Order: sequence, then structure tokens, then C-alpha cells
Amino acid sequence: MSSPQRWLERLTWPEVAEQLQQEGATVVWPFGALEQHGPHLPLSTDALFADRMLDQILAGLPPDAPIWRLPVQAIGFSPEHVGFPGTLSLPSDLLIRLVETVGLQLADLGVRRLVLFNAHGGQIGLLQAAARELRAQTPTMAVLPCFLWSGVPGLKELLPLSEGDSGLHAGLAETSLMLALEPSLVRDQRPVDGEHRHPSAAATPPDGWSLEGAAPFAWLTADLSRTGVVGDSRGASVELGRQLEKTVVDHWQHLFLSLLASAWPPVNSVLSS
Repeated sequence: MSSPQRWLERLTWPEVAEQLQQEGATVVWPFGALEQHGPHLPLSTDALFADRMLDQILAGLPPDAPIWRLPVQAIGFSPEHVGFPGTLSLPSDLLIRLVETVGLQLADLGVRRLVLFNAHGGQIGLLQAAARELRAQTPTMAVLPCFLWSGVPGLKELLPLSEGDSGLHAGLAETSLMLALEPSLVRDQRPVDGEHRHPSAAATPPDGWSLEGAAPFAWLTADLSRTGVVGDSRGASVELGRQLEKTVVDHWQHLFLSLLASAWPPVNSVLSS
């Protein structure tokens, strides 16, 4: 776990006033969701991943690095899962306004980089739009919307091809990672459901189209799955979860080190604004 000194909410206001004036001051805001994850994973799955993985990532950075984290935003944009009990979803405009409101206040404190560290696939595009809106209003602060599972080298080699492409929700990867991080929250069921497994043939996308990718659908979980799962969790294991954990943490530690060593945002962009 990262040091409490990394948690912005643990600092006093004089400490915040002083420390956020450091060159390259960076704040990371983890985002999750409160949504169904099948009959075997908790509603907090994405929020737990963003929270725990971020702590591990920050723990591996130099202790004097000017980087802090915010509390996890545990309710997000999850309309695709509405209809399954327990799912709570914020309207898209409210989440964008939340990012803008908090981001503007952080910029006023002197923060130079705000990383939106997201673990919920259903709000990737929304947080990208929110980041662009915020960036247009904060010429001195870079905004970086990231997705926990995106661009991680070696990740697909750990998963079967079918799960790498179609294990979109509560499948092999998420179940294994939860077994590694918080096994007490994983139930005994190992559902197999989703694309190509739904009783309706209409659940298979037409040729050239896909659930995600170059030509995606704006799908709802109920279109594809009766259990809330889109994937195959039967092969999930602690061992695979630990491999996934290390691969993801190593990748983001490398990226954060690269960011902290940079002068981003560009000076010319700041001066011309």
C-alpha cells in the first residue's frame, strides 16, 4: 500500500498549500463504478481495482516524487448495467461536471497534471470527453484520462484469445484479479455467458461489427447476458490474478515515472493560452 503521505485527504491545508506548489505536482483520481458483476463478483469490483492497484503503483515510486491521490470515485456512469439490482449510475453530464469542478479547483491549487485513473470500461469515452472539456479550461494543467487495462504489454499473452477479445465483464481476467486482491469477495459460481452464448442469435454482431473495437455497438448487458457476465470465468485462479496484477502494476509504474520525469504540459501551450 502507498504511504498515507500520498493520500491528499490525509494532509493538512498548509501541507497542501506547500506541497502542490512543487514543480510537476501531479494528482491521480481513481474512478470505478457501482454496478453488477455477475453472481460471483461484488458491485464494487471496478472501484476496488482502481483503488488497490493505484496504491500499489504509487508505492513503487520514489518517496519524494510530487504525486498524490484522491479518494476513489466509486459511483460512475453505468447505464449498460441498469436493470440488474444494485447498479447505480450517474448521468453523463453530472460526471463531466464533477470532473470539471474538481479539476478546476486542483488547477487553482497549482496542480500541473491530473490523471483520471479509470477501471470501468463503460466510461472510457465519457472521461476522455470530460478531460478534453477540463483541459480547455485549465491552460496550466494537463489532464490524462487512462484505463487500467488499456495498452498493457503482455496482458493478452496471459489470457486465451477468446477472453482477450470478448471477456468484457466479470470474465476470466476480472475474476482472477479479484481472487488475488480480495478472495473473500468472490463467490463460488463460475458463469459462462455473453457474446455467442446468448440464446438469441441476434446477440452475435453482424460481420465486420463487434461489441468493442473499430466498429462497435453501444450494447447493453441485458442484450447479451442473463447473468450479467460477458465472458468465461471458469479458469479463474489466484495464480493468474497475481500475474495480471504484476503486469498491470509494472506497466503503470513505468508510465507514471515517465510522466513525472517530463515537463508536460508543454510550456508553449501554457504561454499561448
